[in-house]
Amino acid sequence: MRAARYVGHGGIEVTEVEAGPPGPGEVQLAVAYTGICGTDLHVLHGAMDARVTLPAVLGHEMSGRIAALGADVTGWAVGDAVTVMPLRWCGTCPACAAGNSHICQRLDFVGIDSPGSLQERWNVPAGLLVGLPPGIPLAHGALVEPTAVAVHDVRRAGPVAGQQALVVGAGPIGVLIACVARAEGARVLLAEVDPGRRAFAERLGFEVVDPSDGGVPEHVDSWTAGAGAQVAFEVSSSQPGLDAALASLGVRGRLVVVGIHPPQRQIDLFRVFWRELTLLGARVYQRQDFERAVALIADEAIPAAELISRIEPLATAEAAFHSLAEGQGVMKVLVDCGGSDD
Repeated sequence: MRAARYVGHGGIEVTEVEAGPPGPGEVQLAVAYTGICGTDLHVLHGAMDARVTLPAVLGHEMSGRIAALGADVTGWAVGDAVTVMPLRWCGTCPACAAGNSHICQRLDFVGIDSPGSLQERWNVPAGLLVGLPPGIPLAHGALVEPTAVAVHDVRRAGPVAGQQALVVGAGPIGVLIACVARAEGARVLLAEVDPGRRAFAERLGFEVVDPSDGGVPEHVDSWTAGAGAQVAFEVSSSQPGLDAALASLGVRGRLVVVGIHPPQRQIDLFRVFWRELTLLGARVYQRQDFERAVALIADEAIPAAELISRIEPLATAEAAFHSLAEGQGVMKVLVDCGGSDD
């Protein structure tokens, strides 16, 4: 079978590898689609070379069908449409013991720390599977994982129904957060510097502000009649984005940090004190987030077709990475790994 592997120094090679049978408790998946995300680009650019084992099969946003069952697997059948929640935890560390296994202190993020889905056949533990209902095209099913990220981010913010929510950064995750928050009943404002991304968000029916046009906090002040946003999601991973999100919050507002920032950032702690703000981190997801993501995609609350900008065949997987890296209005790029029957 073929697999696309990161080989270091910014290189992706597509090569033949042996497809072994699934082991006990595993299933073998015929991978349909694998999404490429910002984390995959970090790997490609060498930022995670200390973490990945070369050559590394990447890919953690996926959909496919069960091709074979290993021994002792029950509850699944060959042909079932599935996606994978790509987290494996130890079950014994303090985080797991406290019920927070999704942020296990020894977490194996499948597709980074262990082989992922950029291959035609993929053996995974059956416990990682999440079923896809018949109405979801497999291409749309590859968006369940990033949608689950957004679901978790919104859930971390607490109840948002009827509240005014600011999302700073209208890339794929920012747009997904906006869609999830809207589905939960929030009024959403997006802040984005890139005109192409602003135009995309507007086509989805969102109100969007250009941070260079008068400043985000001033716009939010007008939007909220002086009250400030009740929740803000920082997705830009930038100091200006962090500053704008914090300055836009009203009394007892909640700031959810979604973007991956460098270890050191400046933050206006006086404002945190003065307005009794809450600062929340949001990292990955739990199974309930995956299940909610599936439901949102099935209900078309997530505009999956519009979010998929490009699909590349597995043979030219490297082009998918470069397409996403170049931007140019690109949202989600998928790799067709050959297992689709859409």
